[in-house]
Amino acid sequence: MAETFGVPRPDKLDYYARVAEAGRDYKRQVLAALDLRPGLTVLDVGCGPGTDLPAMAEAVTSSGSVIGVDAEPRMVEAAASVSRASVRLGDAHALPLADASVDRARADRMVQHVADPAAVFAELHRVLRPGGLACVAEPDWDSLVVDPGERATNRAFNRFVCSTMVRNATVGRSLPRLALAAGLEVRDVSVATPVFRDFETADKILGLSRNTERAVRAGQLDRAEGDRWLAALAAGPFLAASMVFVGVFVKPAA
Repeated sequence: MAETFGVPRPDKLDYYARVAEAGRDYKRQVLAALDLRPGLTVLDVGCGPGTDLPAMAEAVTSSGSVIGVDAEPRMVEAAASVSRASVRLGDAHALPLADASVDRARADRMVQHVADPAAVFAELHRVLRPGGLACVAEPDWDSLVVDPGERATNRAFNRFVCSTMVRNATVGRSLPRLALAAGLEVRDVSVATPVFRDFETADKILGLSRNTERAVRAGQLDRAEGDRWLAALAAGPFLAASMVFVGVFVKPAA
């Protein structure tokens, strides 16, 4: 298992399963926004272990097709085993698809990790057919709020995550600008706000304990301050919430 600042990262397959469960409401929102219909070709960029591919395949029926793309061989193998989709190993910056080859495209929480978000949006524009639609969902890690605990520690935790742990931690708020720069039209932008009331679940998904430890080891958070904060959160009653921006974008008709 990979480590950061000496703290093990969670297993990705387990982590993705937990995120899918916690985010089921906004995932339904994304699926509805895609407006899938029989016969369409839909692309899932950064499909991970394929959690959402079956629902898309059901929506387009056997007359349509679903393509999953992921940069990690382990994820491609897992996704291929759970769906009838065509799952391909590929980079979101250079998708292994022809120009104007898909009717719908989805990117769920993956732009936050890429080297060049603008290049990914350019690829979405390239592979979409004229009139095609993309739905992109991305978190804004700076929006994370928790209770109880010191607000200053909450802010320090967010600063560490945004500066060190997530490459494009606030890209959610930039989705419309990125889409417009790539030549896409903005049809809609909304915000989903998953709320956690169980500390243990939130800790595993939001990385509260492990990233506090990393912040301490990196010298960006005092040990006693971090310990007090986590103890207060664990004692509860607990609440955490953060924003996920959902953008719906259209490639102009030729």
